[in-house]
Amino acid sequence: MLGGFLALLSAATFAFETATARRGVLTGSVAQALSITVPLGVPIFFLAAAAFGALGTVLGFSAEAFAYLALAGVLHFVWGRYCNYRASKAMGANLVAPVQQGNLLVTLALAIWILGEHLTPLRVLGIVLVVLGPALTYDRTHHKKETSVTAADAPPGSDAHKVFRPNYAEGYLFALLSSTGYGISPVLVRLALENRSLEASLGGGLISYAAATLAFGLILLLPGQWRHVRSIDPGAAKWFAISAVFVCFAQMLRYMALVLAPVSVVTPIQRTSLLFRLYFSRIINPQHEVFGGRIVAATVVSLLGALGLSVSTEIVQSVLPLPDWARTFLNWHWP
Repeated sequence: MLGGFLALLSAATFAFETATARRGVLTGSVAQALSITVPLGVPIFFLAAAAFGALGTVLGFSAEAFAYLALAGVLHFVWGRYCNYRASKAMGANLVAPVQQGNLLVTLALAIWILGEHLTPLRVLGIVLVVLGPALTYDRTHHKKETSVTAADAPPGSDAHKVFRPNYAEGYLFALLSSTGYGISPVLVRLALENRSLEASLGGGLISYAAATLAFGLILLLPGQWRHVRSIDPGAAKWFAISAVFVCFAQMLRYMALVLAPVSVVTPIQRTSLLFRLYFSRIINPQHEVFGGRIVAATVVSLLGALGLSVSTEIVQSVLPLPDWARTFLNWHWP
């Protein structure tokens, strides 16, 4: 029960973090966002590891596990987060959410290849729904109508001139690219932390954040980058700082949930972050997101697809009274 509650709290925290980061990139750049959200993770995880007596676990990782954690940090916190912020800046967090469920497809493919997992009927259905979800978000007719009305009928300086118009091409591209980083990193973390304790997971998170901070520090050595980061708008800096704190706590809550409850329970619950995201976007970014029936439908379809990819056939068979032919069908797997 407590594990499920922590997973739900983690999902809500991730959604709030996404909304605050979206608010920040309205006036700040993606590089400025990373300059705050990535380095702040190091002291936060350091304090958490110290509080739980997990600092010693950092030295207990093998060179191979250390490399997995470092690479996961760079892929997730630098590459994946950069592409996520870029996509959110282009078309809003609500439109990005269904597309980003594609990271589950990347994770599943790697899990089948590297971890020896299988493709099942539920996962096939999940793949179809995850692919279908983003297609529901694009309404070209509505987009043209909205642009025409805004340009022709709204008085100068009115809020109608500020209606958010998503850049679908850039948004979809970087949402898909973020899925590669977010999809690969869980497999790397799994390889490094398998059969370890909660304390080790905090130490692993510290390694990942430290590696990501070092990698981003090298990017700041490029000409003009440090000057650009220092010119950040104070309002954007505030939202990025809030985002950094909440994303770290969301990760910690996720680890705690995984200690207390099975992955098959925690992962589906965490996908409710898609629904929480709509709620927090309405509160924090009402004029800078796309809302409507298509977005809700796409989010629900993607959520169902995510559940199909996450829920094990054993859980389904234990909950539903299925006939023998249905059980045989659900137990099919490849390879």
